[in-house]
Amino acid sequence: MKTLKIAIQKSGRLNEKSVELLKNCGLNFENYKSSLISPVSNFPLEILFLRDDDIPEYVQDGIADLGIVGENVIQETGVDVSYLQRLGFGKCSLKIAVPNTANYQSLSDLNGESIATSYPNILEKFLGENNIKADIRTISGSVEISPGLGLANAIFDIVSTGGTLKSNGLKPFADVMSSEAVLIGRKGSENEDLVKELIQRIQSVLRAKETKYVVLNAPKDNLQTIIDLLPGVKSPSVVPLAEEGWVAIHTVIPERDFWERISKLKEAGAQGIVVMPIEKIIL
Repeated sequence: MKTLKIAIQKSGRLNEKSVELLKNCGLNFENYKSSLISPVSNFPLEILFLRDDDIPEYVQDGIADLGIVGENVIQETGVDVSYLQRLGFGKCSLKIAVPNTANYQSLSDLNGESIATSYPNILEKFLGENNIKADIRTISGSVEISPGLGLANAIFDIVSTGGTLKSNGLKPFADVMSSEAVLIGRKGSENEDLVKELIQRIQSVLRAKETKYVVLNAPKDNLQTIIDLLPGVKSPSVVPLAEEGWVAIHTVIPERDFWERISKLKEAGAQGIVVMPIEKIIL
């Protein structure tokens, strides 16, 4: 049987979440910090621990069948791979930032200015689309210190919370793109049975994180009103209670509107509401 290879970040902001996701998929392996390859003992899969910049090319060239990497890295390297699944972690924005003292009013004010970045290709494309001619200065490392050192008038970099910008006297000026971790595959790999099975496992874990399992007691008189508030995976399960005129309802609720739905359920007469996390949802 073929053994799949999936490349994930060896160290950095996506490593921990990538390892957690794969382990939640029921995969048994050791996260060897000093090793390049870690075999999975209960699934035909090997995990490659790489620099994030290398992951897209490894997948494109077929050295790895799959990879977990930020969209920003994919766009910067310009590789030809398939997007198989957005993973919901590692979210950030790539922004142009300028010193707090700068008086830029519009993108056109960047014409003729210098911009320091670790993502020259993404920046060049953005500037070209907006007819801006600026001097792009490629820097690896602490891009945010460039204006303070007189190396550039502005920067283009990843922004998560904005704390680093503030501590270096910078402010966001223009949003360029949003990014999150995605599962990528080499072209054609999405049709392989093992890849499909692994994607199904990943999707079941992601669906579970987005929902809560709810059990509640409800009066039969208000049953339809309460059911209308509970979409469920298919439809809620209704079980009669020993007390006449009451039923127990089992269902799932999306995390995004959890509290709003709980309040409406209580208003409709629901009682004894029990909320539990879900480990997997397999459709």
